[in-house]
Amino acid sequence: MASEALVEEFEVLESIYPTELSKISDNEVHIEVEPEEIADGIEPVKLTLEVRYPDGYPDVLPDLTLEPLEGEVDDSEIQNLVEELHRIGEENLGMAMTFTLVSHLRERLVSLVLDRAERRRKEEEERERLVLEAEEAKTRGTPVTRESFLAWKAKFDKEMAEKKAREDEEKMKGMTPKEREEYKKLGFRPTGRQLFERNRDLAASDDNLVEEGTVSIDISQYERELSEEEDEENQVTFSDSE
Repeated sequence: MASEALVEEFEVLESIYPTELSKISDNEVHIEVEPEEIADGIEPVKLTLEVRYPDGYPDVLPDLTLEPLEGEVDDSEIQNLVEELHRIGEENLGMAMTFTLVSHLRERLVSLVLDRAERRRKEEEERERLVLEAEEAKTRGTPVTRESFLAWKAKFDKEMAEKKAREDEEKMKGMTPKEREEYKKLGFRPTGRQLFERNRDLAASDDNLVEEGTVSIDISQYERELSEEEDEENQVTFSDSE
């Protein structure tokens, strides 16, 4: 049987919270609690405050439990809110305290949802900042430092050396052992003129083998063409990107 003081408190609570309060028994009520008026666009949160009044109330604290009813509230937030309600209850021992507990909870829910909205706003700004920085990095490229340049140059030199080794190996497949040895000693690719002169020397040594009716060739014409070819090879072309 509820005490006279508790009966009177129930009557007051029912008049204040006509739709939010549910009387479970003579010594237990559930009250739906949500933040006081907040700005549009803020995620709503609603909790159920379960209050069980022990014998000796209001000189002893009631048993308090919070259950999420709407919105997301994690366990750590629930625990912090309950601890605050206990503190408020201890400050009001000896007096009817349910209305005070509900009022404090409503205020704290306002702070909770506003802090959460601010935290999410900052997280969204941080995501946008990272996306913007990534896009800017694509357009301006990677800053070059001495260390990064040296690392790039070492990698580039290695790749070019490996490429030249493959080209040399492919080219030497069609050479005689003597030509291959000379090529290794020279360390560079024979020019068109060098190849032509070598073939011309071979042709001169075979003059006696030329059969009648062979069409004569103007060698000077080939020398002129080879000279032009060498000039083109020795030219250095610069692109706009360099």
